[in-house]
Amino acid sequence: MGQDRGSVMSSIETVSDRKSDQALRPETLEEYIGQSHLKKILTMSISAARERKDPLDHVLLYGPPGLGKTTIARVIAHEMGARIHMTSGPSLERPRDIVGLVHQLEQGDVLFIDEIHRLNKIAEELLYPAIEDFMIDLTSGKGHATRTMRLPLPRFTLVGATTKAGSISKALRDRFGFSCRLDFYDLAELSDIVARSARLLELEISGEAVEAIARRARGTPRIANRLVRLVRDYSQYKKETSITGAVAREALDSYQVDESGLDGTDRKLLEILIDNYDGGPVGIDTLAATIGEDSETLEDVYEPFLIQRGFIKRTQRGRMATPLAYKHLGRTAPASQLFLNLSEED
Repeated sequence: MGQDRGSVMSSIETVSDRKSDQALRPETLEEYIGQSHLKKILTMSISAARERKDPLDHVLLYGPPGLGKTTIARVIAHEMGARIHMTSGPSLERPRDIVGLVHQLEQGDVLFIDEIHRLNKIAEELLYPAIEDFMIDLTSGKGHATRTMRLPLPRFTLVGATTKAGSISKALRDRFGFSCRLDFYDLAELSDIVARSARLLELEISGEAVEAIARRARGTPRIANRLVRLVRDYSQYKKETSITGAVAREALDSYQVDESGLDGTDRKLLEILIDNYDGGPVGIDTLAATIGEDSETLEDVYEPFLIQRGFIKRTQRGRMATPLAYKHLGRTAPASQLFLNLSEED
């Protein structure tokens, strides 16, 4: 199920996304659409850092996948005129991984660590002096012959990205100059992204089609760009010279993406919650087992959008289907469920 989801409506980056989105990624803050609060902070901070000829403060970016954390890191590097080194928390397993990484850095470079919440304890502690004092501790020898050397590093900017800010230790979080949450995009922002991507792909597309794609993109730029490519392929297959609103809707319907941005898997989740568990509340582990996913995938991939759009409610006793979920599936919520939704506290 996870594989199917990854091909169309998952916010998790696929190999196809990685290859196709390179040409669509904005390079500057001016080109970057959305996240106005973050852009304002970065514009001021980057301007001040460049004026001082200093690296930018370390930045922590958090929020659901697909909202542009990697793109922001690239934009920061471009705006600072710096090189960017990209890695992920799980790939930094041993001390020598960290040592080898930081020794590649030059003055002002940007180090981007995705999934930084998955750094192991040893790697995290080795990073502390590197990001706080721009020093790295090296050890040699064993037992009584063990020696520690502290070597200086060039001043650099660490950009950490995570979908689970709560899983980052306080000690690591406190070492960032500032942290920002990336939020889901609204319809107007997504429409601008769809229009920009269509223009870069040299597509002839109507405003109605742009809105149809943006409306079903789950508030996520990565999905918006994926849907643009799918609609392009559909229109090419149908020998359509331009993408109208009707063509866009036909294409999206063929991929089972409805007007609220829910696909077949989302609807199945809501159906199971309602039919198997009377709308809930039901524990996350039980729900995940029934769907055939692990609870971490359910929390990271399925839930954020469904909760944000009001289809699922997270309570102390478990997940509940809301009256909106019943309505979306064309059903009537029982009075008992309406009472539970009103009485349950988040």
